[in-house]
Amino acid sequence: MKPSLPLRSLLLGAIASLALSTSAMAELVAPPETVRIALDVDSLSLDARLAAETTSYRLNDLIYDGLVRLDENFRPQPALATSWDQPDPLTLVFHLREGVTFHDGTPLTADDVVFTYTTMVDPALNARSRSLYEPIESVRAVDEKTVEFKLKEPYAPLLSYLDLGILPRGAAQGNAEFGSTPVGTGPFKLDNWLRGSQIDLVANPDYWNGEPAVKRIETVIVGNGTARAQAIAAGDVDLIYSPLPPAEVQNLSQNGDLDHSVTPAVSFIYVNFNTQDALLSDPALRSAIAKLIDQKTIVEQIYGGLDEVASSILMPAFPWVYDAEVKQPIFDPAAAAAELDALGWTLGADGVRAKDGTPLALTIGTNSEDAERVQAIEYLQNLFISVGIKTEVLAVDYPTFMQGNQGKTYQISFLSWGNLVDPDRAMYGQLHTGGNFNWGGYSNAEVDAALEEGRTKSAVETRAAAYRAAASQIAEDVPYYIVAHQRLHAFTSKKLEGFQPDARGFLTDLASPAAQ
Repeated sequence: MKPSLPLRSLLLGAIASLALSTSAMAELVAPPETVRIALDVDSLSLDARLAAETTSYRLNDLIYDGLVRLDENFRPQPALATSWDQPDPLTLVFHLREGVTFHDGTPLTADDVVFTYTTMVDPALNARSRSLYEPIESVRAVDEKTVEFKLKEPYAPLLSYLDLGILPRGAAQGNAEFGSTPVGTGPFKLDNWLRGSQIDLVANPDYWNGEPAVKRIETVIVGNGTARAQAIAAGDVDLIYSPLPPAEVQNLSQNGDLDHSVTPAVSFIYVNFNTQDALLSDPALRSAIAKLIDQKTIVEQIYGGLDEVASSILMPAFPWVYDAEVKQPIFDPAAAAAELDALGWTLGADGVRAKDGTPLALTIGTNSEDAERVQAIEYLQNLFISVGIKTEVLAVDYPTFMQGNQGKTYQISFLSWGNLVDPDRAMYGQLHTGGNFNWGGYSNAEVDAALEEGRTKSAVETRAAAYRAAASQIAEDVPYYIVAHQRLHAFTSKKLEGFQPDARGFLTDLASPAAQ
């Protein structure tokens, strides 16, 4: 199905002028059963195993079901599995819901669960989230409706990760195009995908939990935050999320036709250091550079005070582990300059520091779609130059930026992590030696041991102590510098009055069944 001409005009207008014309959209008055959403980036793949950015996670949550669904407190609740048993620390047995079918009409069986998880941990798939599932030794179908997971070792956060969408083996196996033509059991089905512009979902009339009251979700991809703000102010869309320019958040907050919700998010904005770089392999140099990161100005001025200045990688969203006494370096340019001097990086006549004839030159990268990120790296560039660090900034489109991170193109990157439903998810894949999110190549035996302790011990106090120990060492080594713990800002039209975003920014509320 092709998008209607008025909606195509919306997309072209957004690209051409970075704004949505009210007059061009005047005809687009959505029927009550349709919800229109403006999102900031296109999905890279709608294969649930390959989710890589917020749009994929949000839409996958509607297209698929996992064995469990996480509630607002990140506790696992029944979904495709109605119940589960743990006969010993290395075994989990799940009992599947009867009568569930995929969008193509095929019934859900234990074999589909086995296929999803065995391929998820296969290095050949190259799934970004593979490290979350690597402690799984095997998955087998006991019978058509019973699945047994065997673990290599006790794994405390596993249930928090079993919301991974289940794929149908028949449709997905050997299908290189599955990410463009996804099939799940979820409340919505893919109807149309115009790459870079629009993704439309329609309600699944055969959904096991009842057909959703919302019959159609139209998502338009509008990278520019100001354009998204103008779209909802004009009534052209019904829902937008941060990131948004601070001035737009302030303006929209005063719009009586919109509802504004603020939710503490399980995400953070951070600076990633490539610790395998010849210069940045030195933790003392990274620590000195970290003292040039002016968090307060970035958070309060560039991001307009929408988020919370961070002191470490420990997130306030998890009070059972958060410790305000764990502190990374703070902004102190004088101390940074003194430390650079002490490390032998002396200031030359050209204003650039050098050591043994090698100039101190760095590149900072981010994605160009996010204006605040671009402003932040330009501000960091000025701060770095002010103490004699030759600095180049690179802002490229999101897919190119993410490829660059994985290929260690940048010495320093400015980006964010989201959907961090457990401290393990915020640290293990990113900062354990060999982790498949460890784009900076960081390796520290003490951190590895602490993160392994946090994974394998079930006692909350033991896990908390392990993550605090890891965070303390990370704050000292500075492979990551956490700029801010994010807050999720959502603006909705009155048509969505009562809509409740969760801390991950998912759209789960739109799947509520029609009143009987």
